[in-house]
Amino acid sequence: MNIEAFYHGTKSNWAYAYDNNLIHLRVRTQRDDVEQVTAITSDKYDWDRFYKEFPMLKTASDSLFDYWEAEISPEHRRLSYCFRFSSGDQQLWMTEQGIRAEQPYPTGGYYAFPYIHEIDVFHPPAWAKDAIFYQIFPERFANGDKSNDPERTQEWGGRPEVDNFFGGDLQGVLDHLDYLTDLGINAIYFTPLFLSPSNHKYDTIDYKQVDPHFGDNKLLKQLVDTCHERGIRVMLDAVFNHCALDFPAFKDVREKGPESKYVDWFHVNEFPIAVKDGIPTYDTFGFFESMPKFNTANPEVKDYLIGIAKYWIEEIGIDGWRLDVADEIDHHFWRELRQVVKEANPEAYIVGEVWNGSLMWLLGDQFDSVMNYPFSDKVLEFFSGPGMDGHSFASSMGFLLMRYPKQANEVVFNLLCSHDTPRVLTRVGGDKRRLKLCVVFLMTYMGTPCIFYGDEVGLQGGGDPDCRQCMQWHPDMQDNELLDFYKLLIHLRKKNKALRQGSFRFLKADIGDPCIIYERIDGDTHFTIWMNNTEERVTLGHPMNTDDWRDALSEEEVKPVDGMMNIELDELGYRILYRKLK
Repeated sequence: MNIEAFYHGTKSNWAYAYDNNLIHLRVRTQRDDVEQVTAITSDKYDWDRFYKEFPMLKTASDSLFDYWEAEISPEHRRLSYCFRFSSGDQQLWMTEQGIRAEQPYPTGGYYAFPYIHEIDVFHPPAWAKDAIFYQIFPERFANGDKSNDPERTQEWGGRPEVDNFFGGDLQGVLDHLDYLTDLGINAIYFTPLFLSPSNHKYDTIDYKQVDPHFGDNKLLKQLVDTCHERGIRVMLDAVFNHCALDFPAFKDVREKGPESKYVDWFHVNEFPIAVKDGIPTYDTFGFFESMPKFNTANPEVKDYLIGIAKYWIEEIGIDGWRLDVADEIDHHFWRELRQVVKEANPEAYIVGEVWNGSLMWLLGDQFDSVMNYPFSDKVLEFFSGPGMDGHSFASSMGFLLMRYPKQANEVVFNLLCSHDTPRVLTRVGGDKRRLKLCVVFLMTYMGTPCIFYGDEVGLQGGGDPDCRQCMQWHPDMQDNELLDFYKLLIHLRKKNKALRQGSFRFLKADIGDPCIIYERIDGDTHFTIWMNNTEERVTLGHPMNTDDWRDALSEEEVKPVDGMMNIELDELGYRILYRKLK
């Protein structure tokens, strides 16, 4: 066994409390090198009495490593443990002090989980496990009130540009809530709604005022209340990294220079305020001079912005915040924001925009979730065409799953595209069959799925701003077959808890073969999902010992033969099977 590949940490995603009674342990070995890993556990105060061994399950693999997991419920909420690795006749033990050929005498040098403190356990809101989000870019969803249209509003459905307007507003969303209810979504994520000169509203002037082109605060309250009556949660977008040039505090700095009482609200590197060689003399989002960056370590700034987060929860009753450019704001700020938001609404869902690995934000003291762009990148790469086999795809997904604790994986914000990326149908070359495979995976994978408005009717678009197309409402211009497919998959996920909260594992993901089989399973139901990611008809086989399987979409009985299930799939086809466990 390659001992250099062995790894375990005593915190974060390697050893953590899943709830008030259950500890999850993970350990790493070289891929295909170790046959079995066992967690040797007990209580440090009475080793013999509470001694237990837990065979660990290999739950994921990436290109280099296998990852093993065990769930342990210690009788007294504390745990001492080591690991035993087995391969053939060889056995090795690993403690904090190293790796040995014989088990060290307990408990000196053993790993320790000292105690499960309820206050330290990461508890994302339970409803997020069951949520299916629909992202709305308000300016492009529907124009329900032409009286509040901006000047020079263009005809609905025109070409999106950086600075043009089409008149979308909150009344338009209210007018189409029947559509969203029929689609089956139960949560909405709005990009920014507050007063701003742009169509995207990521440069805020007034954080307490709904932009008049969208409506007003009273209309937002009506919309949120109506959504709640329909069982739809509402999450708003918080832009706390930066503001607009005409945000009052920055306007004061521009006018008064270093004499402004707001000068420390921002990161001003040189006066006068100017742009030199394309670089502002003050810190900004990117190098956009219209988006000056806040100094969130300033107590006044911190109190102001965190007060805004609290205000909209208490005054309007929103259910969560998506945090823009979250990785460019200090961790102290986010820790304080979480405390205030959770005091206002303990079930509020906090999602950070972080495009890379996000573990440092997902340990229970900052965010509940992040926008899972690494997920969308790998899913779209795999299902977009030849180039990645099942083995590589499963390795990529296994690596992502091992990044975070399980409770974070259960509510991570999974998306295929957004207002910042090309649309999914465009990314897969306009091939609707490939789009369907992406959606099947999204709706049957671990995490909280999100649909970008219009994807369900076949909207296409390249990168920003082209992805911000006007929603197509004319029935003749919608892909109704695709819309029905989305409804079918949304209904399937909502109907079956195992697809929302069950464990996930690949069953078939082979080198040189782009076809995959994976499972979702809980104590009641077992799903297997079979996917043909090729341009040819194929037959996939996998050992299945029970004969009570049914097709999840047709309820047709599907029986294995001689312990082997063989499923024939059309090119770029899929099959979802399930069986009841009790």
